[in-house]
Amino acid sequence: MMIRFGLVVLMLLAICTVRCRMAKAGNDGFTLDSVRDALVREEDTIIFGLIERAKFPINSHTYDENCNKVPGFSGSLVEFVAKNTEAVQAKAGRYQNPEENPFFPENLPPSLVTSYPFPQFLHAGAASVNINKSIWKLYFHELLPLFVASGDDGNYAQTAASDLSLLQAISRRIHYGKFVAEVKFRQSPKDYEPLIRAKDKEGLMKLLTFEKVEEMVRKRVEKKAKVFGQNVMLDHVDDRNKKYKVDPSFVSSLYKKWLIPLTKDVEVDYLLRRLD
Repeated sequence: MMIRFGLVVLMLLAICTVRCRMAKAGNDGFTLDSVRDALVREEDTIIFGLIERAKFPINSHTYDENCNKVPGFSGSLVEFVAKNTEAVQAKAGRYQNPEENPFFPENLPPSLVTSYPFPQFLHAGAASVNINKSIWKLYFHELLPLFVASGDDGNYAQTAASDLSLLQAISRRIHYGKFVAEVKFRQSPKDYEPLIRAKDKEGLMKLLTFEKVEEMVRKRVEKKAKVFGQNVMLDHVDDRNKKYKVDPSFVSSLYKKWLIPLTKDVEVDYLLRRLD
């Protein structure tokens, strides 16, 4: 009897614990911790994406619309790969997930599969927050030359595929700012509502910024890049002489100069629509 009683108590405690967590998180299960965990996991995807793209040189023909022309298509090879890949993924239901934002939404066919009931956590205005056009230009005009070697090895299709995979990971990270903003708004609506009504972008940016957290993120991604991207040698190699597939300092700089600021831009953009 005592054992059964103890089991019942443990079960009740477990149920209470789950209910407490759900109450804190809401029915959708999003909390600031869960959102941050998602961003931490995305770091791995981005770093491995950088490593994968760095296997190939710049392969500039991939981006020249006058090279590798596809019959019936106007644009570069990378645009051809991106638009057709997104179209297939749209049919498979990828963009039913509010975490995913396409680069070419105007060309997407409807999903052909049964839609999963994703939690309706974000405000309706989230659908209009998509800065992928800016991310696309930034990636090809500024970022790409910073971490890939010059040259041409002819692997244009593979290059375009690795570009798109990395771009999607970067986009997902940046647009996850919508979830960050929604969690923060729900935690302190009284702090955010006056700034939103006043359209105070600077005030919102200050409220959203935590420099210590950002510094921790930069240090973590640099360390991850060292671990994930080192050339493994059987013999001991001095840390000063280690070679990496992607420069760890570049990864830290990527987050400092681009990914974190753009994520906060998305947060502000989302919040400005939050009371519509």
